[in-house]
Amino acid sequence: MAKLVLPAGLLVLLLLGAPMLLMLRYSFNVFDPLYLMKTAFTLDNYAKAVADPYYQKILTTTIVVALTCTILTTFLAYGPAYLLARMEGRWKSKLTILTMFPLLVGGVVRSAGYLALLSTDGLVNASLRSLGIISEPLQLLYTPGAVIFATVGIVLPYMILTLASVIESIPRQVEEAAANLGARPARSFFRVLMPLSLPGVLAGATLVFILCMNAYATPLLLGGPQFQMMAPAVYEQFARASNWPFGAALAFILLIVTVVLTSLGSSIIAKRYKAG
Repeated sequence: MAKLVLPAGLLVLLLLGAPMLLMLRYSFNVFDPLYLMKTAFTLDNYAKAVADPYYQKILTTTIVVALTCTILTTFLAYGPAYLLARMEGRWKSKLTILTMFPLLVGGVVRSAGYLALLSTDGLVNASLRSLGIISEPLQLLYTPGAVIFATVGIVLPYMILTLASVIESIPRQVEEAAANLGARPARSFFRVLMPLSLPGVLAGATLVFILCMNAYATPLLLGGPQFQMMAPAVYEQFARASNWPFGAALAFILLIVTVVLTSLGSSIIAKRYKAG
């Protein structure tokens, strides 16, 4: 078994590990406008990123948006995931394919679709005006709400499919036994189904949180110039400012914060699961 895993492991190490180590080395260099950067070993880039209120605000915004999107996605995904898991027959495969279909479209394309949906002359404003609910178009684009709304829509299929696979493994007899013992549907959900599906919640929330923390196209297209998140800020340093050392430091700060928060959340859910 180890021999079978070794080639894949080496490939991942080569394609992912080597560039990350190189980027880590860049983060300790010094920016030079003439030569791009000079070889050094300093923590000034990290100190600047941590101490600067501008980047503190960007990091805080990124964490708040990611947590908000993760919580909303978990609540919104549970119903469709349960329906998909308990469904039988040909409709189940069709709905599974329908759920997976948005994942076949790139994130930029999906964000552009939300751009058309929420614009001043988009479908939402046009519908509200035709119904006489509003007289002037609402400012839906270039707001935090637009970013959260679109991000949730983009990551929702991941959570639905992850939860559905776990709920499907929970025997129906468990819910039937709870109902026979007099448990109402809400009590059966919170006391039986929810604890048993916590591994799916953990896996889906972890995946969604990582995707939200590293979102690029959605905040860039729907948030506007005044709304900043970490991934676009990293790109800004590499592509426009040409400050590779500082951009690499921002990237690793984003990576460290994502890993720490993901590990913390996973440990809390795991402890609750064991306690239950």
